[in-house]
Amino acid sequence: MIKALKNAMTLPDLRRKLVYTLLILIIYRLAAHVPVPGVDRAALQQLLAGTGGASRLFNLLDMLSGGAVARFSVMANGVYPYVTASIIVQLLIPIIPSLERLAEEGEAGQEKMNQWTYYMTVPLGLLQALGQIRLVNAGSQTPVLPNFGFGGPEQIVSTISVLTAMTAGTMFAIWLGELISEQGIGNGLSLIIFSGIVARVPENLISTWAQAQTAGPGGVGMGFLMIGIFLVITALTMFVIVVVQEGERRIPVQYGKRVRGMKMYGGQSTHIPLRINTAGMIPLIFAQSILTFPAVIAQFFTGAESPAVANFATTVMNFFSAQSGWYGLLYFLAVVGFTYFYTDVMVQQQDLPGTLKRQGGFIPGIRPGRRTAEYINSIYRRITLVGALFLGGVAVLPYIVDLFFQTRLLITSSGLLIVVGTVLDTMRQLEAQLLMRHYEGFIK
Repeated sequence: MIKALKNAMTLPDLRRKLVYTLLILIIYRLAAHVPVPGVDRAALQQLLAGTGGASRLFNLLDMLSGGAVARFSVMANGVYPYVTASIIVQLLIPIIPSLERLAEEGEAGQEKMNQWTYYMTVPLGLLQALGQIRLVNAGSQTPVLPNFGFGGPEQIVSTISVLTAMTAGTMFAIWLGELISEQGIGNGLSLIIFSGIVARVPENLISTWAQAQTAGPGGVGMGFLMIGIFLVITALTMFVIVVVQEGERRIPVQYGKRVRGMKMYGGQSTHIPLRINTAGMIPLIFAQSILTFPAVIAQFFTGAESPAVANFATTVMNFFSAQSGWYGLLYFLAVVGFTYFYTDVMVQQQDLPGTLKRQGGFIPGIRPGRRTAEYINSIYRRITLVGALFLGGVAVLPYIVDLFFQTRLLITSSGLLIVVGTVLDTMRQLEAQLLMRHYEGFIK
């Protein structure tokens, strides 16, 4: 691997792409430290340190924004509005016939859908900024943005400036990601999120060290022990993620021979790779977002005048709290369910049986058409079970660690998936660039 990196740095064009990618990430990290006007930092830190529904929601957004929510910077929205818009467009493809036809048009159709995704990102960014500030102010004892609202001229000016700054920050982050994708190495948006997750590791190390030293006797030795344990857990988890992410079931495919003029085409044998984890980390985001909403909504009614309403709201908050024993189980089941749902959506979009039929391919021993579709779906359901259980285990890993060690992981479960996926994708692109230039790559 070190030799491959040295080879990459000796090539002028690859070196330029790597340096360009690094500079863009530095620009993003600098922009993530620019705060919006009027933020009460003490109130913000108190909110993020809590365990309520609003705190968990904003910790999730903080991860997706690359740590910008913890500073409530102009990048506090991160690229999450774009991710939401992309998910909405993907889920609407099998529902809206025009989108389904557009998805089948190839590169031109994909470019059009990307354009609609960008248009959808702007209003979603405004709504997320508005909702994020409202929830922050409602979920904290002291308002994080005290001048936010529409009560007077001063508040209106401050509110418009904050919403504009946060939406512009989102579009700026997306633009930086697109620059990386076009002129750098790797997927730009993934690297934007990746940089934020990695940037939080030193802070988490320091927090773990301090907590270990104050937890009991041992001092420095206990600190080293705790950090060593978490590094081993993180390394083992990343190894399992790599194995599962790269795992696939190969279905053999045979193409019939066709004669055109004086030449014969087809007749070769190949395979269809069905990945164990087709859904990626999307089920984790879905599940965590849905399980967080009841606690967030209940938090608004804990101070109700009616004792019955206040008690019910408190019960809901406690039930959906991260410290609740039921929350881990619900989170696991929700991740498994969303994995099956999202995988089914992706399988319908791919339409593998239709593609095989149009290309003259068939699975040996399986009749083309409906039988082929049933066969592929049955295999997908079996391997998706492994992927769903794997994602569920990764999702509840932080709660298991907290149960035994009373502390958090250096990197969250969703963050580990993003880190591993981003590193693998970037290495594949470097591998392809090196092999194209007749250099030895990463994979031997």
